[in-house]
Amino acid sequence: MSFRQKLIDGQLLWGTLVSLSAPEITEILADSGFDWLFIDMEHAALDVADVQRILQAGGQNIAGIIRLPANDPIWIKKALDIDPAGIMLPLVNSGEDARNAVKWSKYPPQGTRSVGVGRVHRYGAALQQVIETANENTAVVVQVEHIQAVQNIDDIVAVEGVDAVLIGPYDLSASLGIPGQVSDPRVTDAIEKVRLACQKKKMPIGIFTASIPFARECAAKGFSLIAVSTDTLMLVEASRNLLKDLKE
Repeated sequence: MSFRQKLIDGQLLWGTLVSLSAPEITEILADSGFDWLFIDMEHAALDVADVQRILQAGGQNIAGIIRLPANDPIWIKKALDIDPAGIMLPLVNSGEDARNAVKWSKYPPQGTRSVGVGRVHRYGAALQQVIETANENTAVVVQVEHIQAVQNIDDIVAVEGVDAVLIGPYDLSASLGIPGQVSDPRVTDAIEKVRLACQKKKMPIGIFTASIPFARECAAKGFSLIAVSTDTLMLVEASRNLLKDLKE
């Protein structure tokens, strides 16, 4: 079963964010049992070649979802040609943004994705096969991370071809003028509005958080695509806790 099918079926999929290019980190996270990796090209110092190496390191052991720097046709085709399980588009704030994301991600007749030859096509050996199956096998996730997106959530979830919505609480808080205050009622109310809209449409919903208790709470509420912590944050916490235990 493809990652996209698991997502559509509503399976609970635990992931974590990857910002470091070392393939060994991907191997460790895959061996730990995560279902997917949130590979961050928007904020991390990762280029397309770095991300391809991350995907190669994960292989069939873990699904790689690339968060792109922008909802842009050039970035979308570059990402899709290196064979991720899916892509995540940032700052999708309207139905039009969502329609563009789908259009640029799908081969005709569903969209306008152009045909190149890359890793996903086995460098040409599986070109036609991939062209015929990519639309069904590759997940398209849109991010709701601005109050405008919250206001337009009904239009966004109505777009055919959007496979899931993932909430970015930190950017959402910034759009409300309270950056980092993700527990503020204005943020939690906005998150709840998105959750209810997705639930009504039977749209899979996800979220990023650094909090294990909040991740559990979200899972209990029906969130199914949940990214918890980051590679760097796990290293920070583990090293600090190790020294603290040693010094005690």
